Formats: sequence, structure tokens, C-alpha cells
Amino acid sequence: MNTVLILNQDYTPLTVCSVQRAFMLMFHQKADLIAEVKEKRLRSINQSFPFPSIIKVKYYICIPYKGVVMSRHNIFKRDGGKCQYCGIGKDLTIDHVVPRSKGGKSTWTNLVTACKKCNSRKSDYPLEKVGMKLFKQPIKPSYITFLKMNTGAYRDDWTPYLNPKKASA
Repeated sequence: MNTVLILNQDYTPLTVCSVQRAFMLMFHQKADLIAEVKEKRLRSINQSFPFPSIIKVKYYICIPYKGVVMSRHNIFKRDGGKCQYCGIGKDLTIDHVVPRSKGGKSTWTNLVTACKKCNSRKSDYPLEKVGMKLFKQPIKPSYITFLKMNTGAYRDDWTPYLNPKKASA
């Protein structure tokens, strides 16, 4: 796993970056090391450095909107790149669970990833009428949930920062 969790000055999660980027932030004294991977080291010709797992920026970064933007790409990510009706992972599109013609809105909780075959089968009908079911109910992901789902590498030592309730329980 070559990803590093970046925390804001107040220890809230900001994002995930590469080890190289994290090292440069620390090298230029813009971030401090919070946790390292003990089994690994970063090496130059004549020096050895800790392999970062979590770093914290030295100055607070104000982020006015810390939510997940609703986009086609992010809906596919939330749904794991699979049709929410049959589970197939190709020929995907977006479907309104409650059709727009029936008052359905384009919201996180009404849009799902669907293959073209299932989308055509469902057409303009409610799920019950065509006998289809969703694998899971669509949700609006929080920033932290989205970060955990989509980093590609989640480390156990990140838990206290990404899920503070679970860490203190």
C-alpha cells in the first residue's frame, strides 16, 4: 500500500496521497509524520527515512465544502462499478430508482448504477411493478465514507482518524 492519509492541522482527514507526495510535504516542512509503516523505509544513496502512513499538515487548510459532489463518476464509484440490479460490471449507465416521469429527482438516494439491459427492463416503472430489487439502497456518502471506499488502500492505523466513534468504542 503506497498511500498516505493526510490530516488537517486539527487532525480531521483531508485526503489521501502517494508516499512520494507525502515525503515531499514532510521534506519541505509543510507536514509532520503522525504514523509510519515500521516494516518499510524510504532510502536515498546515504540516508534512510520513515515510510509514512499518516501525516498532518502544519497549517490549517480551510475547505468550505467538504462533501462529495454528485456526479456520474462518483455514483459509479459509490456503487462499486456494478449494476445495482444484477451485479454485472459492464455496459453501465445511471438509472433513476423512482423514474423522473413519476416525480423522481436526480439525487444521491434516487440514482443508481445500472447495466443497459436492466435499465431497459425497468424502463419507466417502479421496481415492484417489474419485479426487480436493488442490491443495496442508494445513500449519499459522507466525505469520510467516500474517502474510505475509494482510496484503494485502507490501513488499520487510519481508523481513529476516519472513524473516531469506532476507535473510541
